[in-house]
Amino acid sequence: MVDVANLRELNFDDFKGQQVPIGISNKHVHVCQEDLETLFGAGYELTNKKDLSQPGQFACEEKVDVVGPKGTIKGVRILGPVRPETQIELAQTDARSIGVNALLRESGKLEGTEGCKLIGPKGEVELDKGVIVAHLHIHFHTDEAAAMGIKDKQMLTVAVRGQKTVVFADVIARVGDKMKLDFHIDTDEANAALVKNGDVAVILA
Repeated sequence: MVDVANLRELNFDDFKGQQVPIGISNKHVHVCQEDLETLFGAGYELTNKKDLSQPGQFACEEKVDVVGPKGTIKGVRILGPVRPETQIELAQTDARSIGVNALLRESGKLEGTEGCKLIGPKGEVELDKGVIVAHLHIHFHTDEAAAMGIKDKQMLTVAVRGQKTVVFADVIARVGDKMKLDFHIDTDEANAALVKNGDVAVILA
């Protein structure tokens, strides 16, 4: 265990086997095929703009407007590939700006969440659920998790150091053969620690 009272003296180089790269997740939308076709037209397919850190996932050329009771966020990027259910991931600051109470949830766990409207070039989708603030999580390939002694769904304590040192508790480990080591935080969390993409976090416990 680490003495969290002395984090400023913590030498991240002493945690070579427990270091994790940070990936900052900006607001984005995942869509199901049905909603994609409503927004962009029948038979539409997503266009890969850039591959993301997780294998098989990519940022798309396509963007939509996200509309809540108090405002609109224009030009929110879609991430591919399509999913079984449409989901909007916002930082809490984003959600509040449009009047949506976004609950803290793991990806895909949408029951009881608030919805919003999505506007695309060919149509609109009114969602009765799907807006979340993503729960903090680290992706591990199965071999990476085994090397660190970490199991899927394990709760971790993680320190990040930008211009400040911040400790995040209850970080969910997501382990799979199609994952790659990456600590996903949203823009609010990144701003709190003053960190940037590619900075390093360490797993404390």
